[in-house]
Amino acid sequence: MAILAVNAGSSSLKFSLHPLHGGEVQSSVLNGSIEGLEPGGAPEMAWTHGGQRQRQVVDGPGETPFLRALERLRELLAGLQGAPAIAAVAHRVVHGGEDFQGSVLVSDAVLERLERLNSLAPLHQPHNLAGIRSFRQAFPALPQVACFDTAFHTHLPEVASAFALPAELTGQGVRRYGFHGLSYHYIMDTLLERSAHARGRVLMAHLGNGASLCAARGGRSVATTMGFSALDGLMMGTRSGSLDAGVLLYLMEQGWNHDRIQKLLYKQSGLLGVSGISADMRRLRADGSPAAQRAIDQFTYRVVRESGAMAASMGGLDVLAFSGGIGENDTVLRAQVCEQLGWMGVRMDTGRNAAAPGDAPHAIHAEGSAVEVWVVPTDEGRVAAREAAHLLHPGDDDAGPVETPLKNS
Repeated sequence: MAILAVNAGSSSLKFSLHPLHGGEVQSSVLNGSIEGLEPGGAPEMAWTHGGQRQRQVVDGPGETPFLRALERLRELLAGLQGAPAIAAVAHRVVHGGEDFQGSVLVSDAVLERLERLNSLAPLHQPHNLAGIRSFRQAFPALPQVACFDTAFHTHLPEVASAFALPAELTGQGVRRYGFHGLSYHYIMDTLLERSAHARGRVLMAHLGNGASLCAARGGRSVATTMGFSALDGLMMGTRSGSLDAGVLLYLMEQGWNHDRIQKLLYKQSGLLGVSGISADMRRLRADGSPAAQRAIDQFTYRVVRESGAMAASMGGLDVLAFSGGIGENDTVLRAQVCEQLGWMGVRMDTGRNAAAPGDAPHAIHAEGSAVEVWVVPTDEGRVAAREAAHLLHPGDDDAGPVETPLKNS
């Protein structure tokens, strides 16, 4: 058997197929993506299987580009020689809110409750849920499992999750949830397998188009930079990160409405907004203009500043791990962050940093560094697949306990 892990966006879908052996989820045997899924789009599917990369235009009948693409994906999966039968589809869902504190089998009632959270993650949640609906239609016989980015942060201490707001609002669920949880779950498990210090004070940096930090002790999240929505904390590709709420009041006084402010904060800020060039760190590095450098410097500064706050929440630092598209690939940013965190005993080995392979965990700290430094390529799909397997087969020896997915239900 196998679990199909998927991550549906506004115009794309990422997928990976993870076999199960003895109840344990394995690395993927198939990885791919489908682009061009927006209404009126021309979908194109690319995948890697058995070391071979293939690409195919998706055509033929179908109600929507998404459903046409899923029909082609079904054909691809059915035609894989020796591929295991699929037991379930595991979906990454960004926000689980107060109700969903662990993975859950999808039903109409679950979808309805998750829709109430759309405004808290407008770049992701509506598209995650639309993907689930399409998969339920295209694969009606398969269980669909929602796996939440917020779940890893469920046990945040109250002092870390609460805002300084009246109790009436806190009681309505206005608090810090945290995100990138599937990624942090994978990074944490990887570090626990490789480092004797991973049960100590760990700072994980998921740096990509979306970016956040997570502080963990004993393998559990104790602080994180993202909050009630996926806007808080670090500067990101197109998102502002932390912003004085007075700025929003000022914009409202200037006549800005909700939609205009939302577009500014989610799509026109961050690296793109500061540089005026691109949200892609690689393009900014290659550009070399003062505007591009300004955006890079500001991004790096925010990572360093918030790293200090995360370390303070733990009373120090034992392990630092970089992940995400920028964290895994930008050697210059890793070097600058480590240099500026040198006051905490962080020492990077330049050669190890340059040699980080990008597809496997790699230690890059210097001999004698008081803090271990790692690059850990994340695998959110494998975590989602594991969550689905545990939910469907809680009796497996290595599955462990399944947390109650619904609160007060």
